[in-house]
Amino acid sequence: MNLFRLDASILPSTSVSSEIADRAEAEWTAANPGGTVTRRHLGADPLPSDAWALATTAGFAAEPDRTPAQREALDLAAALGAELEGADAVILAVPLYNFGVSQHFKAWSDLVIAGVGATTPLLKGTPALLVTTLGGGYGPGTPREGWDHSTPYLERVVGDIWQADLTLVKCELTLAATTPAMEGLREMAAQQRAEALDAARDAGRALARA
Repeated sequence: MNLFRLDASILPSTSVSSEIADRAEAEWTAANPGGTVTRRHLGADPLPSDAWALATTAGFAAEPDRTPAQREALDLAAALGAELEGADAVILAVPLYNFGVSQHFKAWSDLVIAGVGATTPLLKGTPALLVTTLGGGYGPGTPREGWDHSTPYLERVVGDIWQADLTLVKCELTLAATTPAMEGLREMAAQQRAEALDAARDAGRALARA
C-alpha cells in the first residue's frame, strides 16, 4: 500500500495543516505497517516557477523542436502525475494564503494536469483527504464570508477533475492564538482545531480501510 502525502505550508515547523495531516497519516501508518509514504512538500521544496509554461508550450511543438528545458518540464509533469496515479490513498495539506489557493499547490496541480491531461480522472475511486486551514473566519455571517477562494478550487480539481473519493477537513481561525486582535476568538479557534484533529483521525482510519 502506498500513501501519497503533499504539504504546501510555507511554515512547516508551526503548520496547523501539517499537524492535522500528521494525525491522519499516523492512523493510516498504524493500519499499514508495511506500507510506504511518498512525500512532497511544496512549501519547503517548491517546484520551478516556469515549469508549467514550459511543459504546456512543449505540447505545441514537435518533439525534435522542443528545447531541453521543455523536455525537462515534461518529464517533471509526468513524474508528478505518476506519484498521484500510483497512490492507494492521498493526503493533501493546503493552507489558504491571501484569500486564495497556495501558489505552490497551483503550480503543482497545473503541472500534474499538463502531465496527465486536463480531464484525466487519475484519482478515480482513490480515497483522498484534503486538509485546508484558514487564518481567519470565512463562514456564513462573518465579515469575510465568501472570501475563501481556495477551498472551492481545491474541491473542483481533486474531487471533480481527478474524481477522488474526497473527504474535506477544514479548520479556520488558525491565527487566533498569535494575533492580539483575535484574542476573543481563541476559545472558538481551539475548539475548531480539536474538531479538525478528531476528524482527521477518523479520516485516516477510513483511508486505511479503503
